[in-house]
Amino acid sequence: MGRETGAGPARVRLTDDGPVLVTGPVEVELPDGTRVTSRRPVTALCTCRRTRRPPFCDTSHRTRVRQEDPT
Repeated sequence: MGRETGAGPARVRLTDDGPVLVTGPVEVELPDGTRVTSRRPVTALCTCRRTRRPPFCDTSHRTRVRQEDPT
C-alpha cells in the first residue's frame, strides 16, 4: 500500500496524553513483522498501551468518571 504520486507526504500529529494521528491510508508493521492497514482519513495509533485493538487507539487513555448511584 503506497501513497499516490503527488499526494504529498504523510502527516503525523503527536498529541499530549493521546494517540499519534496519521493522515491518510496507513500500513503499520508490527514488531512480529505482520502488517495491518487502515484506509481511514485519519488513523489514531495507540501510545498508552491500554488499547484492546493494538496498534489502533480505542480511547482507553481517557479517564473514566464513575457516575454516582441515584439512591
